[in-house]
Amino acid sequence: MIEATGEGPGRGLSGPEELRNNGVVKNVGEAPQEELATGERSTRNRVARSILDHGPSTVAELAGRLGLTQAAVRRHLDALVADDVVAPREQRVYGARTRGRPAKVFALTDCGRDAFDQSYDKLAAEALHWISQAAGGGELGDAAVAAFARARLAATAEKYREQLAAAAPEQRAETLARALTADGYAATARSAPVGEQLCQHHCPVAHVAEQFPQLCEAETELFSRLLGTHVQRLATIAHGDGVCTTFIPRIETAETVSPQQEPKTTTASASTAGRNPA
Repeated sequence: MIEATGEGPGRGLSGPEELRNNGVVKNVGEAPQEELATGERSTRNRVARSILDHGPSTVAELAGRLGLTQAAVRRHLDALVADDVVAPREQRVYGARTRGRPAKVFALTDCGRDAFDQSYDKLAAEALHWISQAAGGGELGDAAVAAFARARLAATAEKYREQLAAAAPEQRAETLARALTADGYAATARSAPVGEQLCQHHCPVAHVAEQFPQLCEAETELFSRLLGTHVQRLATIAHGDGVCTTFIPRIETAETVSPQQEPKTTTASASTAGRNPA
């Protein structure tokens, strides 16, 4: 889900939480310009939400629904277009065309639609549940979901492996953190007693992983293979922790192999994946 923001009152779309809130939030002690910026964002959210609810809309239609002037609507639409939230297009005319050019309408882009609530989590969970049941449920179902989780990471594994292969052993955790951040996981690597901690501050599949810990387990196994050493998952966002945390033993104390090889303790690395041992 995207979050596009701007620097001033004339630009930017708020994150999903603000998109779902049509009210103007004012905090005590806010400077007047901050109040203006908050109001601008809220109104812009209303414009985008109206397009979501009613489909591609003209400036006149938006102004009528929202009780705004057409000039104000155009100003907000200009900002939304600049942020790739909406896009102008020619209005479709069904039946006989009237004289003159059709009015321009504004429709949500894919990025704009993603800023609102979607049912992707529900769809993914239902798909995994179907895979589990189709495989026979129970242990067979769990194994099928685990196989899917590993297959899902296959392409990512190749991309990450290339990056880690070029890094020195002591830099692999930091390199992996940068690769994860590029894919939306907001990851960091930091020193810890007798090793390092890989922290992922965001998880795009956290809601689905709550029901299917195989996703976390497959990811932990992937980290173990890429880093060439046993790793241990200490905490996950999917199970209520604030950060997904993976412990990586210090390179001097771990039996290491290259990222192209399988570590000898891969199965042990998954023993606590997806669960908080505390």
